[in-house]
Amino acid sequence: MPELPEVETTLRGVCPHLIGKTVKEVIVREARLRWPVPVELEELVGCKVLEGARRGKYLLFTTAKGTLMVHLGMSGSLRLVDPQTDWKKHDHVAFTLSSRMQLRFHDPRRFGTIQWIAGDSSLHPLLAALGPEPLTDAFGGAVLFEGSRGKSVAVKQFIMDSHVVVGVGNIYACESLFMAGIHPAKPAGKVSRARYERLAEAIKSVLGASIEMGGTTLRDFLHQDGQPGYFKQTLNVYDREGQPCRVCGTVVKRVVQGQRSTFFCPKCQR
Repeated sequence: MPELPEVETTLRGVCPHLIGKTVKEVIVREARLRWPVPVELEELVGCKVLEGARRGKYLLFTTAKGTLMVHLGMSGSLRLVDPQTDWKKHDHVAFTLSSRMQLRFHDPRRFGTIQWIAGDSSLHPLLAALGPEPLTDAFGGAVLFEGSRGKSVAVKQFIMDSHVVVGVGNIYACESLFMAGIHPAKPAGKVSRARYERLAEAIKSVLGASIEMGGTTLRDFLHQDGQPGYFKQTLNVYDREGQPCRVCGTVVKRVVQGQRSTFFCPKCQR
């Protein structure tokens, strides 16, 4: 699933080709995504794209009439192609631009969504209740500490809650908890303020580094093979069950939390 760094990489990859361009045509080949593609999407025709932004895992492209909102779901991607390029089986929606390029939304599993927001996008039901962005000053150890008081839920599940902080997916939760030395099963309400300060810094560090690594592959958004250009990472614990910890050599363990695999070092994380 594309996570926050991949979505940010997508935003950085497509924005130079969208901002300032006018949408000449909207093509909907398959409207049955996670939610039906709205007919109001036709409002985009004739609109100039003024700004691109990300809120959590949602991509927001603003025009004078409203905002195009895109979520990549489990398997979605965006790519820029010549309009004459052959369509792939799972190319569901396309936007032809004044630059004579076409932005295509590709999603084999159709868990993604494309919506049109006529008013203030921040008030949309999918966005209004989201927690702070992890790479902004609005997020820090105090947010985690204050939000966790009295909570018995495991700290890993707590930081993956988008109402607490957006964009901390499974891989990044595992890696951040390892960096902060916190056991993923520890009750959120029993983690100290000092440890939450370390965890918040770890989240910022892991996500920031991942975004920077993703930045080296932006050219892939123009490739004809449709590969989105997501990065490969050097991971400390994630998907390394049975291998030695890179810090202490202890065997990395795996448990299941909330139907998701959790990887951790039993010595480094307490």
